[in-house]
Order: sequence, then C-alpha cells, then structure tokens
Amino acid sequence: MKLSINLNKIALIRNSRGSISPNLEYFARTALEENILGLTAHPRPDNRHIRYEDLELIKKLTDEYQKEFNIEGNPLEQPSSKYRGYLALIEEFKPTQATLVPDDTNQLTSDHGWNIGELNGENFTSSIIDNCDRCSVFINAGTDLSSLHNKNINAIEIYTGPYADAHKSGDKELLDIELKKIIFTAESAREAGLRVNAGHDLDLSNIPLLREHDLIDEVSVGHAIISESLDKGFKTTIRQYIKTING
Repeated sequence: MKLSINLNKIALIRNSRGSISPNLEYFARTALEENILGLTAHPRPDNRHIRYEDLELIKKLTDEYQKEFNIEGNPLEQPSSKYRGYLALIEEFKPTQATLVPDDTNQLTSDHGWNIGELNGENFTSSIIDNCDRCSVFINAGTDLSSLHNKNINAIEIYTGPYADAHKSGDKELLDIELKKIIFTAESAREAGLRVNAGHDLDLSNIPLLREHDLIDEVSVGHAIISESLDKGFKTTIRQYIKTING
C-alpha cells in the first residue's frame, strides 16, 4: 500500500482569503520530499479549491520529484468559463493516473461510485487512457468487477466512506459488513487484472485494518491529513501516515 496526498484543502484555505497563503508549492514540496507515491488533485467546476494554475504547478513538481500525479474528476462535466473540462485537462497534463468520479457539478464531495453498466457503455475512456498510464474509476464497495468489460479501465478506487463511518461508529457488526464489501470488490478487481486503490475519509485510525488484508495498492488521503496537521504539524502527520501505510 502506498500513499498519494490530496492537496485540495490547502487550496481551499488559500482561496477563502483570496491570497497566496497557505502556499500550495510549499506544502506540495514538503509532501514530495517524503516517501509518498505522489500527489492527487480534484479540480471542481466552481474552482473552490484546486485551480488550473495549481495543476500546472503540481505537474511541474511531480515531474521534478519523479512522483505520480493523479487527477480526479467527472469525464462528463462540460467545459465552462471557469473550468476547461476534465477530458481537456487530462489531455493537457497527461497525469500518471486519471480517476473518474460520477460527481454532479455542485456536489460537495464524492459520495458514490459508478454503475458498471455506465462504464461499459462509455467511449470517453479511450481518450483518457491515451493520455495517462492508468485510467481508474470510483467504485462502490461490494461491486463485482467481473462484469466490467471496458478494456480502457485498468484500475479502480473503492469508495471507503461507509467503511470509515462504520469504523467511527464503533459498531463491530456494521464494520465487518463494510470491510467484507471492500474485500469482495478488491478481490474481484484483482481477478480482473485491475489495480486496486481506495479513498474517502480514510485516516490513521481506519487504515491499519485495510492494510492487514494486503489488497489495496494505493490510498488517497487529503482531508484527514490536513485536519490532523492542525494538531501535529504537516511533516509529522505525513510521516505518521507513511509509517502506517508503508509499514
């Protein structure tokens, strides 16, 4: 299991004051100097956090540090005066990984994955895989990947929100149900030859249980790292995650 750090929340805090502080480049470099896989960004159509110029910066820095760049977004989102469109961004920046999420335009945060039928019938994945190493799709835990026939997709990201909620609740029975869903989907993905990523509301308390099963290749964490950094500091928090995730 490897760690990709999402910097959306740094950009969100910066944008809330209309300034350059906190400095995204400083936090990106600080993260990249540690033993992480790379950086994740999820630009939104309303530019509330990551902006186009941030993508330019992150692309430059991940190339400099020879780390991975993962861009998340909805491939069906249309271009606007504020947003160039996800397909155009992937074509321009050619990230290591493109993670496709079925978010609505004004959605606060990702809260569900694709239906397999939606993915099998879409051709937008052809242009995406031509411009990145991995085309990953956001999938609900419990999904059987044996029915995925789109050969342009070579990775999945399991939506772990319900698992995180169950872990926080202290309900062992509910946690066991959600964990089994993740294991089922991860195993079906492995059988289909797909890379297995996971993300959403993962933190230092719930990642170890996932790591025990050795089924996840990559986790993307952003909100929890920034939140915990308020108490422990950014570098210290990253190193705690690396120790927990990399072993």
